[in-house]
Amino acid sequence: MHKCVIADTSVLIVLEKVQELSLLKELYQSIIITPEVKEEFGKSLPGWVKVEAVRDEKYLKFLSAYLDIGEASVIALSEEKEDPLLILDDLKARKIALRIGVPFTGTLGVLQKAKDLGLIKVIKPQIQKIEKAGFRISPKIIHELLKRNNEL
Repeated sequence: MHKCVIADTSVLIVLEKVQELSLLKELYQSIIITPEVKEEFGKSLPGWVKVEAVRDEKYLKFLSAYLDIGEASVIALSEEKEDPLLILDDLKARKIALRIGVPFTGTLGVLQKAKDLGLIKVIKPQIQKIEKAGFRISPKIIHELLKRNNEL
């Protein structure tokens, strides 16, 4: 398991909207977010969500020229941590994380891990709730995920 898990805003928003934010605690015990992510989320967070600022302001400024400030801040913070795991959904942010060698997952990866560990029984209702809440997921990705979990 990674020493720290750093989450971007999207996973917080999505899981909060489908009443599954506690999955993050069940899977990772605690997560770290940045003040920028906290501001983007805009709601109070449970105590197991720790807020930590990026120390390297120049690196943050550089990344924010290419990414939203939330994504830039979590990637910058990951560079200051030992053995981090990022939770990112944004494609541009994922490409940068991949280039610099920081492991990541996304909201659907969190749901898959929760299913693999038996925290949720099926993934399809979660995906339907996410879509109903107004979040777009590629039909191809949905199909692959449902197929992987024998839920077609």
